[in-house]
Amino acid sequence: MFSKKSAPEARIAGNSMASANSTFSIIGNDVTIKGDITASADLHVDGRIEGDITCASLVQGEHSVIVGTITSETARLAGSINGSISARELTVLRTARINGDVQYDALTIEQGAEVEGRFSHRVASKTAATEGTTGDGEPHLTLAS
Repeated sequence: MFSKKSAPEARIAGNSMASANSTFSIIGNDVTIKGDITASADLHVDGRIEGDITCASLVQGEHSVIVGTITSETARLAGSINGSISARELTVLRTARINGDVQYDALTIEQGAEVEGRFSHRVASKTAATEGTTGDGEPHLTLAS
C-alpha cells in the first residue's frame, strides 16, 4: 500500500509546483540594479536598487539601499531609502532610514526609525477615508515599540 519509492516522487512534484507558482521575487544582497522595477507579485529586496519600484508588496531588508520612488500596496521597510514612498499600508521598522516624502493610508513606525521628509495621508475614496480614521476624520497612525 505505501512504498518508499512513491513518497519521494510526490515530494518532487510538490516542490516543482511550488516553484512554478512562486508569488514573490527576491533581489539578493549581492545584487545592484540600475533601472526601474515593476512587479505584479511581491518583492523582497536585500540588495541595492537605483530606480523606481512599483509592486504589489515590498519587503526591504535591513542592509538594503533603494534610491528612487516606491509605489506599493503594502511596504515593510528596514533599510535605507532615498526617494518618495506611496503605500496603502506602510510599516517603517526601527532600522529604516528614509529621506523623502511619504504618502500612506495606514502607517506604523517603530521607535528608532528615521524619516527626513513629509508625511501625508492619502484618501482614495470616501470609504477609505472613514476606514483609516479615528472617527473624527483624522488619519490612523500606529507607533510600534
